[in-house]
Amino acid sequence: MLVTGGNRGIGLAIARSFSTAGDRVAVTYRSGDPPDGVHGVHCDVTDAASVDAAFTEVEQQMGPVEVVVANAGITRDQLIMRMSEEDFGAVLDTNLAGSWRVAKRASKGMLRLRRGRVIFISSVVGLLGSAGQSNYAASKAGLVGLARSLARELGSRGITFNVVAPGFVETDMTAELSEDLQTTYKSQIPLGRFCSADEVAGVVRFLASDEAAYVTGAVVPVDGGLGMGH
Repeated sequence: MLVTGGNRGIGLAIARSFSTAGDRVAVTYRSGDPPDGVHGVHCDVTDAASVDAAFTEVEQQMGPVEVVVANAGITRDQLIMRMSEEDFGAVLDTNLAGSWRVAKRASKGMLRLRRGRVIFISSVVGLLGSAGQSNYAASKAGLVGLARSLARELGSRGITFNVVAPGFVETDMTAELSEDLQTTYKSQIPLGRFCSADEVAGVVRFLASDEAAYVTGAVVPVDGGLGMGH
């Protein structure tokens, strides 16, 4: 399997969850060093040639890629009147178009196998919206339409496409929030706490399993009830 943006945070938790379960796992990273314990391959999801090269390397060294988790993403938050064209475009190009590039390349091998799992990592923000995140929310909402279109397009070939939409997850980023702000956010979540990255990984692992063979085009929230009704 291959996890994009798997060198930290949610992506790393997903990669390690599959690796612990005995799967052969590769992760892509754009900067820094690959994590210990999984095969790392450099990839920039905004570049189709880079995506193709990453898949080719993984296929040559580890065999066909049967499960892909499109997790790579960025944020460039700003109120709309201050948001530049570049900041809007960069987020859409990485989060949405990047996931499309990954899914397109993954489908090439999966069509030959006549089976496969593609899981997009979205966000509760893509369903609820968030002030100052119009670019990020649009990119994450777009993943739903992408997954459902591909689910209809390639379902007959045994390939499923699903979306996981985490809420607030315990990461280095949320840890930097002030205690007051964390308390405010938690007060809006019915379960009253942030999600662990491992809890997101567990849902991803289910969607990649044989038990989820009849699940496609689904959006699974992992948000403690924050986005209920969406």
